[in-house]
Amino acid sequence: MASETEDNALRDVSRRSVFKQVGAAGAAALAGAPFAPGAAVAQERAAQRNPVTAAPLEALETLTAVEADTLEAIVARLIPSDENGPGAAEARAAHYIDRALAGPLRTSRNAYAAGLAAIDAYAQTKKGVAFAQLSAPEQDAILTDMEKNVATGFVPDAATFFNLVRAHTIQGTFCDPYYGGNANFVGWDLIGFPGLRMAVTEDEQHMKAPKPIRKSAYEEAMFTMKGGAHGHRP
Repeated sequence: MASETEDNALRDVSRRSVFKQVGAAGAAALAGAPFAPGAAVAQERAAQRNPVTAAPLEALETLTAVEADTLEAIVARLIPSDENGPGAAEARAAHYIDRALAGPLRTSRNAYAAGLAAIDAYAQTKKGVAFAQLSAPEQDAILTDMEKNVATGFVPDAATFFNLVRAHTIQGTFCDPYYGGNANFVGWDLIGFPGLRMAVTEDEQHMKAPKPIRKSAYEEAMFTMKGGAHGHRP
């Protein structure tokens, strides 16, 4: 088993790789909103952040209870909670995925059914218990085997399912809360995104740390007015 130092290094590398993807994909998705320098964002968060309370669990829409437990454990290790703040579990990334599998991600439902069963089977073979029952270092080892494509029992292969879940975990952690993830805006706080702005003030154009706006884009009047472009999902 890897040493504690190796485990921490693995987690840090994994977290950095996730943020690199967010930097590339998220910048395009969130274009138009100003980002303050890292130091200023850190100071702003330290001064204004309230203790984050866990979002209440919602009823499952597509996943079974066993599948949901496995997925919750996976997302918690892909973007773990640490000294930088809450991670994918607190952001309710698994809830985002569960909801999306009934909608925009419905074509991935069979892949999740097969992949989540495969990861549990692989964990049983390697460790003797289901994935959700493993310790965090043991879960990291299983996920590393998947990322390296050495884990067996996956169709078409382990790396394909790993990359699918990682991409959806990133979406669920940093998306607009309207879609079921980024609960309590913990994802936006983590990367220093101050929220959607329909207009940018002169101060914000100077890249000063803007005061965070904590609301969904779909709370804007253009979406909530009768006959608007979109309606809220219950």
